[in-house]
Amino acid sequence: MLIAITREVSPTISQCELTHLARQPIDVRLAQMQHHQYEAALTVCGCQVIRLPAEPTLPDAVFVEDTAIVLDEVAIITRPGADARKAEIVSIASALAPYRRLHFIEAPGVVDGGDVLRIGKRLYVGLSSRSNGAAIEQMMAVLRPFGYSVYSVQVNGCLHLKSAVTQVSPTLLLVNPTWMDAGGFGDMQVVEVDADEPNAANALWLGDRVIYPTDYPRTQQRLRQHGIAVHGVDVGELIKAEGAVTCCSLIFNCE
Repeated sequence: MLIAITREVSPTISQCELTHLARQPIDVRLAQMQHHQYEAALTVCGCQVIRLPAEPTLPDAVFVEDTAIVLDEVAIITRPGADARKAEIVSIASALAPYRRLHFIEAPGVVDGGDVLRIGKRLYVGLSSRSNGAAIEQMMAVLRPFGYSVYSVQVNGCLHLKSAVTQVSPTLLLVNPTWMDAGGFGDMQVVEVDADEPNAANALWLGDRVIYPTDYPRTQQRLRQHGIAVHGVDVGELIKAEGAVTCCSLIFNCE
């Protein structure tokens, strides 16, 4: 069984952290409605959704992916790169404790889950404004006994590694090659985003389907041409907060 942990949109989401986007007005009610539709898509794709309550004092808390890296054997509770987000890990650790043994990233390490791309037993971690080498070293030490390899990837021009690349099938990556080197992922094949949709590389692969924003129709068509079954969702208000479809859930197996 797949579990997806989500969190309600904060009423203060308009005060979110922004790094690469200009601030725009966010319709909180519409953002909440879009998030509910996203949760419905998770259910359609086979997940049991566990929704945590909103954190009114934590504007970015809906983006739960950044707070943990959940693998089959263990969960790593991150230390987010933005100081205003560090308090988000408390409730996430409590939510994950029944399912996994927890390890915590410690200072001076910082890492956002959005910087971590897992392909099988390989974890690629973006060296971005939110994640650093000290956290990668800690992850290596924790995960080596479980047979994982951890690699660093330089990221430029975007918030997270998964802003630039996500997995959309067992053999295929969706990539914006201007933000990172697309040649460092072994034998994975690559489909590039449409040049007019630079933010379109974030997709959520679940089994035989991919949850994908309707905001990027040209890249969505490229995915379909590669045989990818796309489940479209409108997350336009969350995108204004520098969010994406992987950001809004923590998904893991629970037997």
